[in-house]
Formats: sequence, C-alpha cells, structure tokens
Amino acid sequence: MNNFFQLTKNRTKVSTEIMAGVTTFFAMSYILFVNPSVLSLTGMPSQAVFLATIIASAVGTLFMGLFANVPYALAPGMGLNAFFTYTVCFALGFSWQEALGLVFICGLINILITITKIRKLIITAIPETLQQAMGGGIGVFIAYIGFKNAGFLQFTSEPSSITSINGKAFSATQTTFKGGITNIISNGGIVPALVNFSQSGALLALIGLAVVIVLLVKKVPGAVLLSIIIATVVGIPMGVTNLHISGANSLGNSIGQLQTTFGAALGSKGMGALFGDTSRLPLVIMTIFAFSFSDTFDTLGTFIGTGRRTGIFSAQDEKEMEDGHGFSSKMDRALFADSIATSIGAIFGTSNTTTYVESAAGIGAGGRTGLTSVVTAILFLLSSLFAPFISIIPTQAIAPALIAVGVMMMGSFKEIDWNDLSEAIPAFMSSIFMGLCYNISYGIAAGFITYCLIKLVNGKAKEVHPVLWIVTILFIVNFIVLAII
Repeated sequence: MNNFFQLTKNRTKVSTEIMAGVTTFFAMSYILFVNPSVLSLTGMPSQAVFLATIIASAVGTLFMGLFANVPYALAPGMGLNAFFTYTVCFALGFSWQEALGLVFICGLINILITITKIRKLIITAIPETLQQAMGGGIGVFIAYIGFKNAGFLQFTSEPSSITSINGKAFSATQTTFKGGITNIISNGGIVPALVNFSQSGALLALIGLAVVIVLLVKKVPGAVLLSIIIATVVGIPMGVTNLHISGANSLGNSIGQLQTTFGAALGSKGMGALFGDTSRLPLVIMTIFAFSFSDTFDTLGTFIGTGRRTGIFSAQDEKEMEDGHGFSSKMDRALFADSIATSIGAIFGTSNTTTYVESAAGIGAGGRTGLTSVVTAILFLLSSLFAPFISIIPTQAIAPALIAVGVMMMGSFKEIDWNDLSEAIPAFMSSIFMGLCYNISYGIAAGFITYCLIKLVNGKAKEVHPVLWIVTILFIVNFIVLAII
C-alpha cells in the first residue's frame, strides 16, 4: 500500500489518509440527501437518484484515487443539479430523460477536451496571480458554505426584490403555489445579516467552531474530523442531532426505482428525443455548452486552488504536465478521472458529476494521496446500507470544519502583489466572486475577463496567452447564452 500510493514520498501515513477520507466523506455526505430532493422535482424517482448519486460518487472517486493517486472526491455538483432542474427542465422544457442525455453528451465532451489536452492548455495559460487567487477564492467559497450551513446568516428580501418563485415570474397577487414553494430568487435587494443565535442549530455550529479552532491551534491530530464528532454528540441534548433512524433511504427501494433511470439518457426518451426535432437543435447545443463550460471550470478551479496551495500538484508535476505525453502527470490523470464521471452518472440517472471543493476538508485533515479518495469511495458505497445512520450528523456539525478549511486556504493570498492594481484587481474579482456568486467557474470568469481587459487597456495584450483570450471570449459567450436561454 505504501508503494502503490507513495505514502512516504508524500509525507503521509495510512492512518492520516483514512482520517482524511472519512473527513471528506462527511463534509460532502449531504449530497446523498440534497441531490435526490432537487432532481426529484423533475419527476425522477427520488430513491433512484439516491442510488445513482452513490454509484456516480463512488466510481468517480475510486477512479480518482486509484488512477490519479490524488485525494479528491467526486459527486453530482450542487448548482449543476439546480441548473438541471430549474433551467433545463423547468425553464427550457426538456424532460428529465432528455436532460440526462444532455449531461451524458457533456461528459463525452469533457473526455474529448481532456484527451486532446485542451484542459491542459487552459491550465498552463493561466497566469500565476490568478492561480494564487483561485486558491484563496476556494477558501472564501468553502468558508461561505460553512457560514451558510451553520445558520449564522439570515437574508431579508422585500416583495419588490423577488423576481421568481418556483422558476416562474413572481406576482405579488399570487398567494398559493401548487406543490408549495420550492425555489425563490431575489435580486440585489436582498440584505444579509447575522442571526441572533436564538436557534439551537446556530448555537451548535458556534460551539463546533470554537472546538475546531482550539483543536487546530493546539495542533491536535485529526482536529477537523474530531470537531465534527464532538459537535454531533453535543447536538444530541440540544435537539439538533436527530437520532431518529428512518428507513426511507433503504437499498431495496433504491434498487427497485433505479430501473426507471438507468439507461434513460441513451433511450428513445433521452438522446433519441433530443435530436428528433431539428428546430430545437440550437437550444440543445447552447444547453450542452453551458453544462460543459461550468463543469470544466468548476473542476479546474478546485484542482488549481487546492492543489497548488497544499503541494498535491507540485512544481515538478506541473512541469511533467506541460512537457509530458499521455497521462504522465498526476494532473493529467486527475482531469481524466473527473471527465469520465459525468457520463457514468448520467447513465445511472444523475446530473453532472464533478470534483468537490469539499475535498479540501480532507486535504486540510492531512490527505495527500489517492488512499484518501479510496476511503471516501468505500464510505459512499457503504452509505447505501447505512444512509439512515449517516443522516443523523447535522449540517451544523460539519459547517465549522468547512470554515476552518477556508481559513487554511487563505494563505494563497500572500503570494499576490496587492500593491500592483493590474494584478490585484483580477485576483480580487476572481476570489470574491467565487464566494458571492456561489460558483467557482463564475469567479474564474471574473478574473479572466478583468485580467484581459487590464492588459488590453495597458497596451500589453500580447502578454496574454492566446488560449486565455479564447477562454475569456467563450466565458462572455457563455453568459450571453445563459441570458438567452
């Protein structure tokens, strides 16, 4: 095991990798329950999505660990599943079978651009400043997820600020909604504020945050995972940790329903229906483009942001990626592992599978090799049997760990020359937009666009790599496409 995963070379050991894998799993285990709740709104069987989520996550993560030997975990992406449901199915009118077909094609495109080294070209074209900004931006994003999940924030929106409810234009005269309210979108009129900590969930998260801070400062081994366990136990008398075991997410029910979604993406109601109506081809192509672009840059942002900061992708590995052929570097292999996961997930019945930014929790706990990913993958498989037990761990117990990991990621900012506005502005836009837009690829887009703009007005356009110009233009086109559809 030491030789296969190169534990000694990466300055780690089996116990550390196991602990890191467990930490990553619990940091992202919420997707097992959130993904079915989002995708089932389209009419997909909830338990089928539950099992498809497990299979896609386990297979993708296992391939990442064994083939690429890096500590990253994959699962259906939040945001991408919302795009699947609210935009592709609700707003654009695609059936869930057709949407799965779109995701499958997106996966094939990801494989193609990985094999043809397009992804590698993009990475090598990104300037040092923006790569460092991505690392800090991932920290901002992770910390914001933690603050939000902790229940520390509350948002106030007046009726005039609400733009849509359940994907449809909001009307102040409408008082009832069929099936209840599932989604509300407000514009810039929404105002964030700190809660008054009268809720037990927020109090538990506050206690958990204090615990993880003390453990980290005192350099206690396994501090991140230990804080999750302590907060879960403390949450029992507070009424936050729900010890009620539900059989709703049973393996038997999931297997029975999986027959409905398995292969639907390739069937007559999936890809067969997508290309039957030639009048819809432009819409189909634009939707595939939007899916692929967001998926690609979410992954690149996670790899660049966490890999550079922690040394998982070393300078030597980056050089091997630039000069080598085939899958000679860890980054090459990691990108390929990520690219195949989306198509696998679509076949079983879930939205785009992508590398999870919560992997940073396991990396923060010391994970440095693929053994971390293998442990996480095994836990995903076991969760099909023990999902009711996993669900007792409250979100508020995991949130402090994410905040702490966000703090660790901020160190990348010190490598940026903040006195040079031509460097500082793109770095700021990239890192802050990741958190505020709750989207890694949007943060990257903001950084790219402002970087190219500044170079252009300073007469230094030739200093920008041609690939970066192309990607920046594609980002702009992507935003236009999203506005149209």
